[in-house]
Order: sequence, then structure tokens, then C-alpha cells
Amino acid sequence: MKKILLGLAVVVAAFSAFVALQPAEFRLERSATISAPPATVFANLDDFRRWGPWSPWEKLDPGMQRSYDGPSSGVGATYHWLGNQDVGEGRMAITESAPPERLAIRLEFITPFAATNETVFTLAPGGDGASTVTWSMTGRNGFMAKAASLFMDMDAMVGGDFERGLAALAEVSEAEAAAAREASAPQAAAE
Repeated sequence: MKKILLGLAVVVAAFSAFVALQPAEFRLERSATISAPPATVFANLDDFRRWGPWSPWEKLDPGMQRSYDGPSSGVGATYHWLGNQDVGEGRMAITESAPPERLAIRLEFITPFAATNETVFTLAPGGDGASTVTWSMTGRNGFMAKAASLFMDMDAMVGGDFERGLAALAEVSEAEAAAAREASAPQAAAE
């Protein structure tokens, strides 16, 4: 029995050491080209009340409770959510807003796990009035997150959400840009 317990202790110690050696920092990133000017795209990012139509997590819990505080957009705007097991509870606060190029957000998960990460959106103008949007998230892995990363591919899981979110952001922003062009066309023709 002692040999079994000793062997088990060695396995647990070896696994713990292996987990501890995993990277402490992580970074996820996805980019997309959106056929809308950076200012149009930025407006959908800088106001948390405008995230509903494009955020990949908003649709996971239609009954999710939401609250907003601070200014409606820009630095100091905050968003708190409380939802089902798929979305948990957390809050976001805009920490940097440099229209239409960069938006930084402090992302805090409360449940089902506690974590604080930084999310950054960078926008660059492209040809024909398009924008290249890069969505990144960085943070630190605690021991449990390091252990989970051995069994789950976080980049594939969350990266897929980023890809879906960017596709929906493109849809919303491109529709707004088209509506703005249509509205300005009669005015330009009258001049």
C-alpha cells in the first residue's frame, strides 16, 4: 500500500511540476477586413450598448441581466453582465479610447472562474473605405488555467468566438456604412 501511495504522490508531484512550467502569459488574436470606415466600426465597439447585435456571447443567454455605468462611450464606460452557465458573470470597463484607431478594455470574469484580462481592438484604414480590425486578449494563466490548457485549446475555443464576433461586427458595420452612403447620395446629387 505504501508503494502505491508513494507512486501516486510521485505522479501528482510530476504532473504539478509539468503544469507549473506551462506559460504564465497568454495572447489570443484574430483579424478581419470590414467594408466600412474605421469610424463606423469604432462606434460599434466604443459603446457597450451597441454590442448586442454583434457580440458572440450576447446570444448565449437571451435572459442575461445587463447594467451600464459611467459615460455611454469612451474611457470610464462600464458594462456588467449576469447570466446562465454559458456566460457567467463579469464586467468590462473601457480604459483607453482613441477613435477610430484603438480601444482597450479591462475584462473581468467573476463566475464561473475569476480572471482579469485586457482586450484590445485596433483598427487600420484599408483600401476602398474598408477597415482592418484586430481583436486581441491577453492575460495571465494561474495554476488551474495552466492545467486546463493541457486538455482544452483555449485559442481554438475563444478564437472561434472572436471570428464569429468579427463576422457579425462586419455585418452590422457594413449595413450602417451602406445606409450612410445611401443617405448622402441624394444630398450629393442635389448639389
